[in-house]
Amino acid sequence: MSVRLGRRDALLTLASSFAALAGAGCARGGKDGEASLWFAYGGTNREVLLSLVDRFNAEQTTYRIKAIYQGDYFEALAKLRTAIAARAAPALTHVVGEVVPYLAQAGTLLPVDEANHVTGDIVPALGQTGCFVRGGERPIVCAPFNRSTPIAYYNRAIFDELGLHPPTTWKELESVARAATVRANDGTVTRHGFACPIDWWFWVALVGQAGGTVVENDGAPSLGGEAGVRALEFWQRLVHEERTMKPPPGRDYNAWQATNTDFLAGRVAMIWTSTAFLKYLETNAKFPVGAAPLPGDVRKSVPTGGTMFVIPAASAERERPAAHAFLQWMMLPRQANEWATRTGYLPVSQKGLAELEASGYYDAHPNDRVALDQLKDAFAWPWAPSLFRIQREAVQPRLEEAVLARRDARATLDEARRAAREP
Repeated sequence: MSVRLGRRDALLTLASSFAALAGAGCARGGKDGEASLWFAYGGTNREVLLSLVDRFNAEQTTYRIKAIYQGDYFEALAKLRTAIAARAAPALTHVVGEVVPYLAQAGTLLPVDEANHVTGDIVPALGQTGCFVRGGERPIVCAPFNRSTPIAYYNRAIFDELGLHPPTTWKELESVARAATVRANDGTVTRHGFACPIDWWFWVALVGQAGGTVVENDGAPSLGGEAGVRALEFWQRLVHEERTMKPPPGRDYNAWQATNTDFLAGRVAMIWTSTAFLKYLETNAKFPVGAAPLPGDVRKSVPTGGTMFVIPAASAERERPAAHAFLQWMMLPRQANEWATRTGYLPVSQKGLAELEASGYYDAHPNDRVALDQLKDAFAWPWAPSLFRIQREAVQPRLEEAVLARRDARATLDEARRAAREP
């Protein structure tokens, strides 16, 4: 689902009816001490979050959190926009990091931390201070929740059989994908060596590895320049010339799920996806799963991803103490570590991370360490209010056509750049 933010669809425009808002779940009906938490995922991650909410509610009697499912990230964001416009937003929700600068500039977010009780122990690269360029110079309006990096997963059985190692460069990726691809006598590919959702997040990783920046620190949408072209052409070459990258169907999380399914079914030997799927893949695979950092080209580079907790200014004032209390509780080492170790997302508490290291957790679970180690290669996103619109309106809709239909990469990005620069 595409969520359009920007010139044609201002955040504060009442574009939906109050009936639709009621269907999303209104935050106004709570009692004192209660607060609504809107969340946006299912499966194992949903189960873990709900168990944490239940424990928070059981451990104290002052506050109560009501967790309400709102669909995927983009469905939940659409509902949040409606609720903000109607002045009936939840006390607490989470949004993709790229949309935070826009929401902050629009004046729709409240500070999450006035006494350093929420953000004082946060791993720097995962909070607002390190996630955004000069993020610490602004009011802190977000706190890290499910934070991740893209990583590579590979079928250890296939790699061991073929004597392969996870690639560390683009050239090695081409070679490994070629070696792991299996073709029938008629040339039909029966197992691809590599698969990756054709998605903004992974393209941004490629652009960074090629030495470029998608959005400059001043907000200018460069889309990587020559590095952006090379990134698209790299995918095109793997799909069409090498025929070693399986082209995933669909966009957004449908493509992500298709990639996971192909990997688990043995139709692909190696995939790129999020740390969010670590426990899911380890649990459901009938083969040993390995994890590795993304390869580099002229340099190593990965984006951070996932979502941030935010407190909408359009929420009920009486619900905010409960929201702050739950936020503070979630940032504590015990909860931060439970969330990370049961899902695959990154631990956000520095003290909690030190406890995991000291306990030998990462020695016993080396796959969990991959995303953590990759933080040294993570870049800070620009604090650009246009960032999310550039992603959803200018770049994302053009990636699939460019790769699958092999549209000229330079022409595609020139068009995307013009769209991104429109007022």
